[in-house]
Amino acid sequence: MRKKIDMIFTAEASFARVVALGVIVNKPLSIWHSIIPGMFIFDFLKRTKAIKEYSKHFLFPRKLALDGVQDIMKGEDEKNTLLRIDEEINAWLNALKRYSPKLHHELMEVVKLLMDHYSKLLCSEGSSHDLLINNAYKNRDDYKVFLEQLNSVEKEVDRALTEISGETENLRERLLEEQTQVEKQRKKSIDDIFPA
Repeated sequence: MRKKIDMIFTAEASFARVVALGVIVNKPLSIWHSIIPGMFIFDFLKRTKAIKEYSKHFLFPRKLALDGVQDIMKGEDEKNTLLRIDEEINAWLNALKRYSPKLHHELMEVVKLLMDHYSKLLCSEGSSHDLLINNAYKNRDDYKVFLEQLNSVEKEVDRALTEISGETENLRERLLEEQTQVEKQRKKSIDDIFPA
């Protein structure tokens, strides 16, 4: 079980890095890159920071979901597990000064959806993350339905975040770029795991 959990979390962390890099790479280089020697060092540091920041927020609900599924599989009451997760989301949002009932609710929906997904993966067999998904979902269409549900709930998280942060052009563009990269990478994963 520990090996599967590690495979799942490693795959999620890798996905977050690929999405963050995809967003960064799509931004055009500034004129400063050609004028200032060594600008690539600053660019590298900026990219590293952006990847860490995106990964931290992307992985938070995934870690909660994985921990929750493990606790339930070890015999903890599901209601108590969900209550603990709810409290952790509340504390996290308050620490970020981003609490709103809607954002809290939507993050909880993401966690519940991921818990169901991870539960399927942990109950399937496979020596890689892709094989766990293949054996858990059996076909392209069922996996695609899950990813579409996840995309939909994550967009609601973004909407709630926009509402409390104030809708700026910069935030709207960043969230759209992230959504585009997430959907692109998820489509690629469907094709990789269930070739047509």
